Amino acid sequence: MTTTKPFIIRLHASDNVVIARMDLAAGTAIPQEKITCLDPIAHGHKVATAAIEKGQAVKKYGQIIGFAARDIKPGQHVHTHNVELRDFDRDYEMGAAAKEIDAESKTATFSGIVRPDGRIATRNYLGIISTVNCSASVSRLIADSFRQDTLTKFSNVDGIVPICHGMGCACSSTDEGFEILLDTLAGHIRHPNFAGVLVIGLGCEVMQIETLLELRNLQPDSFLQTMAIQDIGGTPKTIQEGIDRILAMLPEANRVERQPVPAAEIILGLECGGSDAYSGITANPGLGAAVDLLVRHGGTAVLGETPEIYGAEHLLTRRAVSREVAEKLIERIRWWENYTAKHNAKMDNNPSPGNKAGGLTTILEKSLGAVAKGGTTNLVEVYRYAQRVTAKGLVFMDTPGYDPVSLTGIVAGGANIICFTTGRGSVYGYRPVPSIKLATNTAMYRRMQDDMDINCGEIIDGGTTVEEMGERIFQSVLAVASGKNTKSEQHGIGDNEFVPWHMGAIM
Repeated sequence: MTTTKPFIIRLHASDNVVIARMDLAAGTAIPQEKITCLDPIAHGHKVATAAIEKGQAVKKYGQIIGFAARDIKPGQHVHTHNVELRDFDRDYEMGAAAKEIDAESKTATFSGIVRPDGRIATRNYLGIISTVNCSASVSRLIADSFRQDTLTKFSNVDGIVPICHGMGCACSSTDEGFEILLDTLAGHIRHPNFAGVLVIGLGCEVMQIETLLELRNLQPDSFLQTMAIQDIGGTPKTIQEGIDRILAMLPEANRVERQPVPAAEIILGLECGGSDAYSGITANPGLGAAVDLLVRHGGTAVLGETPEIYGAEHLLTRRAVSREVAEKLIERIRWWENYTAKHNAKMDNNPSPGNKAGGLTTILEKSLGAVAKGGTTNLVEVYRYAQRVTAKGLVFMDTPGYDPVSLTGIVAGGANIICFTTGRGSVYGYRPVPSIKLATNTAMYRRMQDDMDINCGEIIDGGTTVEEMGERIFQSVLAVASGKNTKSEQHGIGDNEFVPWHMGAIM
């Protein structure tokens, strides 16, 4: 990437658009491109540097992001009004760019919590998990009874987290949606950041507690307890019983001590939301550099959001360690094409109004920036939604592009820390897993400093390089994994972000 101050950013020599670093009025000359703006160009938006005939490819990052819907003159604004999406061939080149990973001779460490069975935690919560919406209120009321003053005697316990949702009944017990919910609930029940879990059902729902435990090989014990409201005798009795059971768990849950563990025990969830045109230039490449460091230290990073790698999947298949891994990813792409078509939607509907206001025109443009979160390392495995992640290195999980749904699946897969890039200003948090917020531009970072953890806008400001930002993010991951609170944790955000992927009919 080369930058030319103060007006524009050119990302690749073959591009026929550049990005405005600031609002440009019509008539603004850009001498290095030998053009003059014919339209007002908002910061983050694209301006044509050459004539682009109708039907000709529009290129950014050296890749196709769309096709001219009409003739575009040099200096004109390039956006949704004159760019459209068309099918075009992409060469998947399976495994062509896979490479030997240079492992660090001395791996980094963080101060983690080692569970009795060897799982590694970055936080120490107790969880109350609803099997169905009908037990959600009771679950939340039990958790709400444990105010901070109640937990002062248990300073090593980070809190009591209610995991509530709107699903679990009026659905088939044999379809894909039910399997996804089973995996999502089971993944949270066994998540290492929970020292103990109380699972609460109503009693007559489709998602029976016994079914969940049996089908996902979960064994009740003193730190995995269950109860049904109908069996206990109603709401007040269940709330009191739940309080008593959590109180019984607290003393043992409090007996934890952090100790040095290798960075290889980190499973880092990757997400971008509220994206803008700078996401693919600053925060996502910076996070990608951190991922490369983490993988070199033996850790795992989970890239998701299948609709937001659409059109850029060829960049991942080239890095696949095997044809089998590459084909798993392509199969998921084809599944999404069929899934959206079945619901009379298009993959290009994905960029939100906020994304488009920030300068992103098509899903191809958004995807090319989103893939940068995965760095340059090999793609070693592809997982279905909420499946347990066991591979080391960069992996992909098939998730929707909607941030809470995507991260719910990634956390269910075992992620014990999250890095979330944002250009418009997402204020996401997720208990029981800490979420580091990475701002793509300085203006938004300054406006929302209470929510943003790191300002990656320094890359385009000229204050740092992508590699230096990657090192800073990596060190922040180690610090947060060791117990440092993120901004979202300071605000107590994260009790309402459990949103499983809903599939199948509600009956």
